[in-house]
Amino acid sequence: MKYRLEKDSMGELQVPESALYAAQTQRAVDNFPISGLSMPRAFIKALGLVKIACAQANTELGYLDKTLMQSIVKHAQAVADGVHDEHFPIDVFQTGSGTSTNMNANEVISTLCQQDKVDIHPNDHVNMGQSSNDVIPTALQVSASQAVVEQLLPALDLLEQTLSDKGESLAHIVKTGRTHLMDAMPVSMQQEISGWQAQIKQAKARLLDVLPRLNSLAQGGTAVGTGINADGRFATTFAKQISEITGQAFTSNENKFESLSCQDSAVELSGQLKTLAVSLMKISNDLRWMNSGPLAGIGEIALPALQPGSSIMPGKVNPVIPEAVAMVCAQVIGNDATITVAGQSGNFQLNVMLPVISYNLLQSIEILANGATVLATKAIEGFTVNESNIKKVLDKNPILVTALNPVIGYELGAKIAKTAYADNRAVIDVAEEMTDLSRDELEKILNPMQLTKGGITG
Repeated sequence: MKYRLEKDSMGELQVPESALYAAQTQRAVDNFPISGLSMPRAFIKALGLVKIACAQANTELGYLDKTLMQSIVKHAQAVADGVHDEHFPIDVFQTGSGTSTNMNANEVISTLCQQDKVDIHPNDHVNMGQSSNDVIPTALQVSASQAVVEQLLPALDLLEQTLSDKGESLAHIVKTGRTHLMDAMPVSMQQEISGWQAQIKQAKARLLDVLPRLNSLAQGGTAVGTGINADGRFATTFAKQISEITGQAFTSNENKFESLSCQDSAVELSGQLKTLAVSLMKISNDLRWMNSGPLAGIGEIALPALQPGSSIMPGKVNPVIPEAVAMVCAQVIGNDATITVAGQSGNFQLNVMLPVISYNLLQSIEILANGATVLATKAIEGFTVNESNIKKVLDKNPILVTALNPVIGYELGAKIAKTAYADNRAVIDVAEEMTDLSRDELEKILNPMQLTKGGITG
C-alpha cells in the first residue's frame, strides 16, 4: 500500500494514499483496532445531513461564503448517500464522544472540496459553529428518528394489517383457549390474533410518543452546552434546515446541557424497542406452539414450509421464521441493557458512550423492522389452520362445563369435567347423563361460538 504524509496538531503520520480522510481519522484507526465494527450506514447518512444543515445555517446567518457552503453541501450529500462509506473505517469502540467519527466526516468532506479546488478546512469550515459534543448526539437522534419513521413504523403497519386480515379470515373458527398451557374456555382464532394485533398497535403508539423528545436536538450546544463559538440563532436555524432536508419535524432542545450530558431520549426509545421485542417474542412463541407437531404437538396451524428442517431427519420442517424473530428479540433486549448502561455515562457535561448507544439503537430498529416484515409475509400471512384437529380437541375439552356453572353449580360441574376427562368423552354427553338439562338446552349453553362472546349462556 502506498502512503502519504498528513499532519495535525499532534504531528505527522502516514495515511493511505487513496484515503479521503486525514491525520485525525488515521490516529483513530490506529488507536482502536477493537471490533472491526464501523458506525452504521444510517448514522453516517445522518452525519452527512447534519453537515449539510450546519453549512446552510452558517450561510443563512452570514458566517460562511455561499460558494464554500455549496461545495460542503455537495460532498456532504455524497457522504449521506453512501458514496464514500469505505472512507469511514473507525471502530464503534472509540472515544466516547465520537470525536473521531465527526473529524472523519470533516476530513472526508474537506478533502473532496479540495479536489474541486475549493479551499475548505475540516475544522474552520466543515465544523464551523459545531463541536463533536453536539454533532454526534444530534446525528444519533436524527438517524434513530429516521430509522423509526422510514423503516420500523411501516413494517409495523404491515404486520398490524396482516394480523387484521388473517383474523378476519379465521373469524369462524373456534379453538380451545389455554392458560398455564392448560385447556381453558374457547376463543375464536380472530380473538386470539386480535390480541397480537393490539400489541403491535400499542407498540406503534409508544414509538410515536417518543418521537417529539427524540427529535429535540443538541446541535448548537457546542462544547459543553453553552453554545460557545456558535451564533445564538444557530440552533434554531439548524433545526429548521434539518427539518427541511429530512421532511421530519426536528426542534432545538431548549436545554443543551441536558441534550449533551445525557441520552435519556435514546434510552427511552430503546425501552420501547425492548417492549416491542417482548411482544414479537410472545407472538412468535404462540405461533411455534400452535404449529408444533404435526402429530405429537398441538397441531392447530401449519406455518409455510420454507426449508428442510434437519440434516439427518428427512421430511422435518421447522418454524424457522418465528425462531429467527425470537432471536431478533433476544438481541434487542440485550442491546437495551447496553444502551441503559451507556445512558448512565453522562459524566458532568457529556455522555461518553455515544457511539455504542447509536450502534445498538440503530441495530435494534433495523432488525425489528426486518423481523416484523418477515413475520408478516413469511409466517402469518400464509399459515393454514387444521380445523379437524381444533374441533376434535374442542369437543372433548372438559373446561366447557364452566358455562354450566350458573345453572348446575361449581361442584357438579367439576364432577362432570372429571368424568368427561377420565372417560375421554365429550362434556355434553356426560352432562346429559348427570343433569336434568335436555340435549337442546345443553347444546345452547355449550355452543363453542356462543361461549367466545362472554356473559352468561343459556
